[in-house]
Amino acid sequence: MTSSEAEESLGTVIVAGLCNLGIAVAKAVAGVVSGSSAMLSEAAHSFADTVTELLLYASIKRGARPADDAHPFGHGRERYLWALLASVATFVGGAVFSVNDGIHTLVDGEELGSPTLSYLVLAVAFVLEGISLRRAVRQVRSESARLGTGTRQYLRHTPDTAVKAVFLEDSAALIGLLLAFGGLLGAQLSGSAVWDGVASLLIGALLAWVAYVLGRDNSSLLIGRSLPQSFEDRIEQTLRQQPHVDAVLDLITILHGPKEVLVAAKVDFSDIATAAQVERACDSAEQAVRTAFPAVTRIYLDPTPSPPA
Repeated sequence: MTSSEAEESLGTVIVAGLCNLGIAVAKAVAGVVSGSSAMLSEAAHSFADTVTELLLYASIKRGARPADDAHPFGHGRERYLWALLASVATFVGGAVFSVNDGIHTLVDGEELGSPTLSYLVLAVAFVLEGISLRRAVRQVRSESARLGTGTRQYLRHTPDTAVKAVFLEDSAALIGLLLAFGGLLGAQLSGSAVWDGVASLLIGALLAWVAYVLGRDNSSLLIGRSLPQSFEDRIEQTLRQQPHVDAVLDLITILHGPKEVLVAAKVDFSDIATAAQVERACDSAEQAVRTAFPAVTRIYLDPTPSPPA
């Protein structure tokens, strides 16, 4: 990952974290004043998001450390360890609390206070979350355009899980605010806390889904994930176009970070090529792949004859 791209991701995380911290305090106060379980669930949601941003901040900082003798491929995968912990924080700190609070409200009821402050906080929170989401959307669109892919495909396959986390969490936050508003309004108009309890349960379910998606992606990247097949096909095509290359017998790719990819391939070189020509062909192939795919940081080519027909 280039320094400018890392700084952009870091900036996106910092903006989201500051917005979530201020929103969490305001929601907690409004929840206590109004007695709304949905507002308290939203407060837990924002506090969980704040913890998530802190962990994502740590992931970017620690993952950016250079390679050393003990870690020859760098520390890029450490980003996914901290991001995985962030998804756990979202589940435990947000989803579990919200579901528990919703069940408590449905079973025992709640004494509703004035919802005026809650409505005001929800409106301000919606604006702040929108600002944070706008920055994340801008970065997603910029990166997807640079890679020549759609935003949906980028979000599905991107190894930059920090940006994906901010995008999903801010999107979930806006939906959660609408659910909290609906719960408050329904409880106010009907006089029944059931609306508020149901809203809290839905917020919990939404957070559980976000935590699942982020946990699944980060665990996959932490284990070691390859590039999408379309990118592997393009790398293979680039190798085949090099002088003295007859065939690419096998190719694997492994992501070690958002912009750190290892490529290894068994390549059948022309039988009439000299050792010097094979060496130059390997060097040419490496340069061609790096030029076409700047994220590729290491390339290992193994000259291998094709199996007999």
